[in-house]
Amino acid sequence: MSGHNGIDVAVPVVGFVAPSGTGKTTLLEQVIVLLTERGVRTGLIKHTHHRFDIDRPGKDSHRLREAGARQVMVGSRKRWALITERDSESEEPDLAELLAAMDPARLDLILVEGFKHEAFPKVELHRPALGKPPLFREDGDIIAVATDAPEGLDCPLPLLDLNDPAAVCDFLLDRFGPGTG
Repeated sequence: MSGHNGIDVAVPVVGFVAPSGTGKTTLLEQVIVLLTERGVRTGLIKHTHHRFDIDRPGKDSHRLREAGARQVMVGSRKRWALITERDSESEEPDLAELLAAMDPARLDLILVEGFKHEAFPKVELHRPALGKPPLFREDGDIIAVATDAPEGLDCPLPLLDLNDPAAVCDFLLDRFGPGTG
């Protein structure tokens, strides 16, 4: 599926964007369960601003990476993971770079948490009680707004119930499910 900003992936990609503390991860967790129950093979890319490490000190893979290996792949019967070191001076990775590492042959839909400044279809999560302005007025790539308070939100986009993961799942399947592209 060809997209904006150099994003070119064989499966649909849709993001979930909102200020921290809005509940993106919680909603995505619930939506992924529902999509999986419906047979949708879902991938996820999550942006983090924090320095993170999925490898543990003392483990062989960590020791080999610390020794200088730029990529370390660990694999078992159940799963595999690729850890890639980036130059410390390098910019944050863009979405296209991370999408290129995904295997579209194993996926029907890729969900993205974050990357709100990139150009690709996104669902905004909006909780007016948090006091943050909605993003959809400034971002033409937002295709729907999931909110817990739709009254008073002057929004021309589809409004989804933020507290109803099944409704969000249905929207994703209607818009991006098999046979819609």
